[in-house]
Amino acid sequence: MSEHRRKSPQSQGGGRAAARRAAQQPSGRRADHSRGADSAVPSDAYEEERPAGGRAEARRASQRGSRRAGHPEGPPGRGRGGPPGKKRIIDYPRHDKYGWRRWTPSWKLTTGLFLAFCASLMGAASIAYAMVKTPSIVDTAVAQNNVYYWADGTQMAATGGEVNRQILDYSEIPMEMQEAVVAAENKTFWEDSGVDPKGIARAFVNMAKGGETQGGSTITQQFVKNAVLNDQNQTLSRKFKELFISIKVGNEWGKKKIMAGYLNSSYYGRGAFGLQAAARTYYGVDAKDLNSSQCAFLATLLKGATYYDPAGATEYDSAATPEANLKRASDRWSGILDELVAEKKLTPAERAKFSKFPMPDPLKKNDKLGGQTGYLVDLAKSYVLNNTDLGIDAKTLSAGGYEIHTTFEKDKVAALDKAVSKVYDAKIDPKKRPDTDTHVQFGGASIDNETGAILAIYGGQDATKHFTNNANETGAQVGSTFKPFVLAAAMEDGVQDPKGSGKRTIVAPDKTIYNGDNKLKIKRFDGSIWTDKEGNEWRQTNDGGESFGPIDLREAMKKSANSPYVQLGMDVGIPQVRQAAISAGLLNNASMNHNDVPSFSIGISTPSAIRMAGAYSTFASSGKQRDPYSVEKVVQKGRAVYTHEGSTKSAFSAPVADTVTDILKTVVEDGTGTNAQLPGHQVAGKTGTTDGNKSAWFVGYTKQISTAVDMYRLDDDATNTDRKFEEMFGTGGEEKIHGASFPSTIWRDYMMEAMKGKKALPFPKPEPLGDAWYGGGASPSPTPSETASPSESPSESPSETPSETPSETPSEEPSPSDTCTRLFGCGDNNGGQNGGGDNGGGNNGGGNNGGQNGGNTGTPSTTTSPPGDPGGGGNGGGDGGIFGGQQG
Repeated sequence: MSEHRRKSPQSQGGGRAAARRAAQQPSGRRADHSRGADSAVPSDAYEEERPAGGRAEARRASQRGSRRAGHPEGPPGRGRGGPPGKKRIIDYPRHDKYGWRRWTPSWKLTTGLFLAFCASLMGAASIAYAMVKTPSIVDTAVAQNNVYYWADGTQMAATGGEVNRQILDYSEIPMEMQEAVVAAENKTFWEDSGVDPKGIARAFVNMAKGGETQGGSTITQQFVKNAVLNDQNQTLSRKFKELFISIKVGNEWGKKKIMAGYLNSSYYGRGAFGLQAAARTYYGVDAKDLNSSQCAFLATLLKGATYYDPAGATEYDSAATPEANLKRASDRWSGILDELVAEKKLTPAERAKFSKFPMPDPLKKNDKLGGQTGYLVDLAKSYVLNNTDLGIDAKTLSAGGYEIHTTFEKDKVAALDKAVSKVYDAKIDPKKRPDTDTHVQFGGASIDNETGAILAIYGGQDATKHFTNNANETGAQVGSTFKPFVLAAAMEDGVQDPKGSGKRTIVAPDKTIYNGDNKLKIKRFDGSIWTDKEGNEWRQTNDGGESFGPIDLREAMKKSANSPYVQLGMDVGIPQVRQAAISAGLLNNASMNHNDVPSFSIGISTPSAIRMAGAYSTFASSGKQRDPYSVEKVVQKGRAVYTHEGSTKSAFSAPVADTVTDILKTVVEDGTGTNAQLPGHQVAGKTGTTDGNKSAWFVGYTKQISTAVDMYRLDDDATNTDRKFEEMFGTGGEEKIHGASFPSTIWRDYMMEAMKGKKALPFPKPEPLGDAWYGGGASPSPTPSETASPSESPSESPSETPSETPSETPSEEPSPSDTCTRLFGCGDNNGGQNGGGDNGGGNNGGGNNGGQNGGNTGTPSTTTSPPGDPGGGGNGGGDGGIFGGQQG
């Protein structure tokens, strides 16, 4: 073997040093150890051939060598760079780990970061706490007045009486009240630091999730929110402020001062701020004289007087009825007393003495807000709370600081009050007629047709004595004043095809004939007899039991005949009639959602005088609807925070609305409403009287103003839980009260004053619309209203046999036969009419046709039926069943 192929001898110096030297040798061919020691390249030759990378390349080569040699600390085989040569203070990435482990923080690093974060939070909290100043109750818990202004800008009322507060020293606060509040609101009050960390965290999480907001959970936090921050907003920023101020207050103020501040600043409802005001308002005693039961009730109010005052607060929330509030208050009151027993603050024997709920005194009004002023203030306040999107709740508004500019005109309010008082003084005498003249109530409202502004209301005789605002909904049915909505629906939507094709026919009121008989059998639009759930047929009565025979819709409105409009409502459809009323401006509330019974069309619903005036204003405005409103603007600290911006909707087409107006104009000119005529001004209106003579209305308008007046008898005693509307037969010395009597008299006297100085504007002339229609089995031949002599017999129905029962005894009058009802026109329409409807023979005497006396004569045809007639049939029976029938 040649010399150069011989294997070089192995070094005798092995071990770690040899391994280290071997690792340090270059890996290239020039430094190949396999060539032997005597063939090794000298160091100076190696330096001459070192790659251009220099020391960095040498370091990388060294690292590669260490991997090949199996570094005791490195991973086997291939891998990326080894660990740093030096461990750092913050060992991240970790110097002795590889791959993903190198980027995983150690437990030491994690713990250190957490402790640093906690320390930062504590530092920030300490700084924030140090920056919080000791709060002042005086600057934040003193309430101001609200000032209400008339439409002309003069002051109407300053409600200083609402901001009712008398500060008590801690020594004057009964321990029973303190214990009741602690039991109800914060059981750990005397021991805690002023905050509840768990409660705060719970509130933060809930708000962050968009859930229900939560208030401060301790008495200290509630006191800070009410009297220091004066901020009811449920926001994170307010929560942070509340937290730090509560800690400050809890550390620097004693518990007694916090308790006194909380009870003195809290709102108890009825305008009462503070315990002393609440004691006087609810029980007529000083706070020091309250017993444990009364204290438990007052503590109940702190959860929200709107929902716990037994007097109710439906003007703020319809769910806050007296009944519901009493149930809530009674349950919470009982629970607080039981908690006092559990906490050994009250013995079982003492608890047993308080078995009956301590009913507070009835709600009272401030004397400065007597007469009509109290009703005006309440109406404007309700509007601010419910319609302005200001975020103002009852407590905030009662705390004061607002200027509320109303739409009420002082002279018109006085005129309406005077008109009602005139009737009271001249006609209503409870001493002379105690059985008929007690509990007589009037309500009224007047609306500007152009804007919807409420110009005046009559809420009752005195806001400090009669607490219900009669201009708002009282439960009094509107009777025949509802009929214009039926007429509007018939012209807007049309009557249904009795054959069920789905087609509708727009009716022309002067060419549309209906049966006006008393005790008319009412049918569905398809001709089938209407029956209730018990199978009772409906027979609609007219006021005074009068029968009118074939009659067109104009005449039926003039004479306030019920049966034609009840049948018309069935032919149009009750849902369409309801929608017409809502479109005109009535609220879609519970009273509008009766079952679809026939009498819905003649006013079994109970809208307010304000809404009725507003709905008739829609007709006066040729179908343009504007919601009534009572506040023009709200000013706070010199800046307008709300300004009314009215909107106008199209409820009906102009021809429909103007036709309704034209027909209502004839009611005043020549019908049941002649008592409401205004010299020099065109007037349109409608009378209304309800079944049982329990309410009477007149609603009418000129081109500029719409006004509604109603009358009824209802006990206003708040302690009487069984109040019912009473009949008005004999009231005021009248045999029967109609809309044409006292209500129309009040309307006329008020409008005479309200229209002074206003230009006499005519109503628009209606455009022709609609087609002839014969409803409820009517013949196409009955004489329309413009015919001079309605006594002429229709040619299709020759008169042969007179009616067996004259109109003077309508209660005994037999129903028409099915064939007669189907074809109608059972003879001549001869007499008996005396003004009919609401007049009932009163103001108008015999109406247009004077001495006509009633009996329909003739023999009906049994073989022909007019086009579109829904047909007849049925066996009579019943007289309206339990539903009755609304009159006039």
